[in-house]
Amino acid sequence: MSRQAPTLEDVAREAGVSRATVSRVVNGIRNVDPEIQEVVRQAIERTGYAPNRAARSLVTRRAETVALVVSGAGDITEAGQDTFATRVFADPFFGRVVGGIVGFLRPRSLHPVLMFAESAEAREEVLTYLRQGRADGALVVSTHSDDPLPALLADARLPAVLFARPSRPVPLSYVDLAHRDGGRLAAEHLLARGCRRPATVCGPLDVAASQERLAGFRDTLARHGHPHVPVAEGEFTLDSGLAAMSDLLARQPGLDGVFAANDLMAQGACQAVQQHGLRVPDDVAVVGFDDSSIAVTCHPRLTTIRQPVEEMAAEMARLLDEHIHGVRTEPTSVVFDPELVVRESA
Repeated sequence: MSRQAPTLEDVAREAGVSRATVSRVVNGIRNVDPEIQEVVRQAIERTGYAPNRAARSLVTRRAETVALVVSGAGDITEAGQDTFATRVFADPFFGRVVGGIVGFLRPRSLHPVLMFAESAEAREEVLTYLRQGRADGALVVSTHSDDPLPALLADARLPAVLFARPSRPVPLSYVDLAHRDGGRLAAEHLLARGCRRPATVCGPLDVAASQERLAGFRDTLARHGHPHVPVAEGEFTLDSGLAAMSDLLARQPGLDGVFAANDLMAQGACQAVQQHGLRVPDDVAVVGFDDSSIAVTCHPRLTTIRQPVEEMAAEMARLLDEHIHGVRTEPTSVVFDPELVVRESA
């Protein structure tokens, strides 16, 4: 005869508390003493109790999932949708965002549902999904400053938190990095190394983070007597970094330092320097941005500006959890500080 699945009563006996207390802990009701919550969680682990998710949703009126939305701008055609997804998955930045979100959600028995919103139709699907209660809220990573999704979510009064400050003010919480300070750190480090002809491979100039990193780099160099900084624009990809750096080397013979606005482009910049018969960092020092896994697999290993992506993503998930549970009713912002990480490339 098969053994019956553990019940709430079994957990209550194991924990030495009432069935009602166990129910409140299981359903995420927050008026239970933290020490008692921990006792109940240990009893759940020992008994192997697994809540009936459907029944729990009826009680809590929550789906216990959140939508992780990667959003673009404009209307990408059907032919371009695969390209959009491929670019997202190829960027190690996105993997770090997912890792931070899952790290926060998993202990709370919450689960992310990945959605793409690269067209008007896809954005409407996201809004319908949330309105129908199939997810409790949205964590939004926008890839373009003209992304209309944040405003649509705000107008619909749906719980959402953004990764990065929106280019147009909307009443939604967000997490971001002090990107201008990151550009400043890169400039100061190149100057401290003795670079006299610095340049930069900036990110797409329709992205707010790219603009801020470039502004911080330029402003700092201007304060140190460098009124003109050669710039080549990339697309946050390795190939664009290689092409942009090759352009800079052709236009600016003798440049001796470069700040690339992400690590993929910094890797491409290193390759371009080497293809031109020059050495990194002896002839050209290279500083990246992000401190992604590429920074330590690149040759030479990248000096870079660390963006604590995992911590930022976890904070984004925490803010959404507070909005969903009514703990936070007004939008807020959390801005993290960048950090210089020195390795062999500069």
